[in-house]
Amino acid sequence: MEHVRVNGLDVAYRRDGSGPPIVFVHGAVEDSRTWTPQFQSLQDEFTVVAWDEPGVGQSDDLPTESFTLADYALCLAGVIESVDLGPAHVVGLSWGSTVAIELFHRHPEAVATLILTGAYAGWKGSLPAEEVAARIAGVDRMLDAPREQFDPALPGLFAGEPPASFVPLLQIMATEVRRHSMRTALSIMAATDLNFVLPSISVPTLLLWGERDVRSPLRVAHDFEQAIPNATLVVIPECGHVTNLDRPDEFNHAVREFCLRHSPSGD
Repeated sequence: MEHVRVNGLDVAYRRDGSGPPIVFVHGAVEDSRTWTPQFQSLQDEFTVVAWDEPGVGQSDDLPTESFTLADYALCLAGVIESVDLGPAHVVGLSWGSTVAIELFHRHPEAVATLILTGAYAGWKGSLPAEEVAARIAGVDRMLDAPREQFDPALPGLFAGEPPASFVPLLQIMATEVRRHSMRTALSIMAATDLNFVLPSISVPTLLLWGERDVRSPLRVAHDFEQAIPNATLVVIPECGHVTNLDRPDEFNHAVREFCLRHSPSGD
């Protein structure tokens, strides 16, 4: 792991490979290890970077409950700056997609392209109010449960059962969740509406969706496709919300082709 100091916080990230930089931004209940199959597949042609967001993995704890989406974006911009390879292809998954959109909004110079998978313009921005309320209640029940009953696995992450090869990794990440940090991130997600940002996204954007995503259904993908001027939608068949683990080969192929097409050497 490498580390960078941003906004008073030590932020950890993994880096491997060489070439144009791809920066991966994980979802809730995850850390940089969730991108293991992407590191294995893409480091031959790209500098692959994945952070542990503040409050997760080897990064510092969140300093206060007032930590904001803009603070997450500032820390992510600091990671990209520390890589020192120019603007990056930025891949955001689920909650990480919301952070990636905020990154473009506040630090557009850091972003060469966006790849948004299972994305939201915040829960408030992408889901009906009753669904947001149900998710908030579910998060509260989960985070208030006794330690022996705590299970941060959210329903509908995969099209079927999680791929067996990734179950140990998912279990390890789940046991290491810091409840305070998870509550902060999902509370921000619930209150956020970034739809006003989408028409201003001026970089090439790939929308990479699972056909059977029930967390962020295809309706959201089509809303993004209409709102973002230079967006391309690719739907992975028989795939759920966590596209990079549910169908890693298809995910990696789509990311590779898109990033090569939009890297300087691919012009």
